[in-house]
Amino acid sequence: MSTTAIPAGTKWWNGGRSPFNASYGKVMMWYFLMSDAFTFGAFLISYGTIRFSVNDWADPNKVFNSFPFAGHANLPLAFVSLMTFILIFSSVTMVLAVHEGHNMNRKGVEKYMILTIIGGLAFLSCQAWEWTHLLTGEHVALLSDGTLSAIPTTVKANPWGTDLPHDAMLAALQKTPHDQLVKIAGTLHHGAAGAAHTGAELSNAELISQISASGLHATHSGPIAFGGYFFGITGFHGFHVFSGVVINIVMYFKTKLGHFDQRGHYEMIEKAGLYWHFVDLVWVFVFLCFYLV
Repeated sequence: MSTTAIPAGTKWWNGGRSPFNASYGKVMMWYFLMSDAFTFGAFLISYGTIRFSVNDWADPNKVFNSFPFAGHANLPLAFVSLMTFILIFSSVTMVLAVHEGHNMNRKGVEKYMILTIIGGLAFLSCQAWEWTHLLTGEHVALLSDGTLSAIPTTVKANPWGTDLPHDAMLAALQKTPHDQLVKIAGTLHHGAAGAAHTGAELSNAELISQISASGLHATHSGPIAFGGYFFGITGFHGFHVFSGVVINIVMYFKTKLGHFDQRGHYEMIEKAGLYWHFVDLVWVFVFLCFYLV
């Protein structure tokens, strides 16, 4: 095999065309995405370290089992699957927008950018519903002092530990103060004010009898780290989706105003597409870590 020697003093690149066969803007976007990937990677590795060092962790099938307008139907992971489909669909429309940009078809770019923006807004709306549901939904869990409590938020506590056996639940109810028994009875009626008022007039024995006869399911209170990691990492990803939607809106108006036609290329759409695909890819790992494992 022969090799070609480079004469002394000769540079391997003398300027002009990029040695990466890509524009400066694309190269810088790749550098940014690489650094952002390290940030998400650090967060997820930290989460995984805690997740697999604790036995009593939240069960995704119990945490994420609700669906809008479905009442109290048990639909594990159905809603987050819809969220994932929406984000993947928006990634497809972004690919089509980039393709139309390569063909210098302004109308096509506008159409698919609008669809991508709608997809991003739909995903953010779904995430807002999920967050609100988790923050306001009340769950009955066993605390470290042996009593039961209706826990309303995963930021301060994790109510989705392992199931509490019926006998253990009855023993915990005997230790639970009257005000907490009233609150737990209220959750059985989904927090109805009238139920809480009636419960306050009952004795502890009557409340315990009512709660035990209702088929209440209680859990062990798991590590509070679950809420911090979930809201922290999904919130950080949601911020990226929101930023991507803003960028796409700017790109849409620049397209509509003919800025890219004047430049003779739609490379900015391609760079916005790189960011959007990155956000989509990160969601796959977030979905795997929080919703499947």
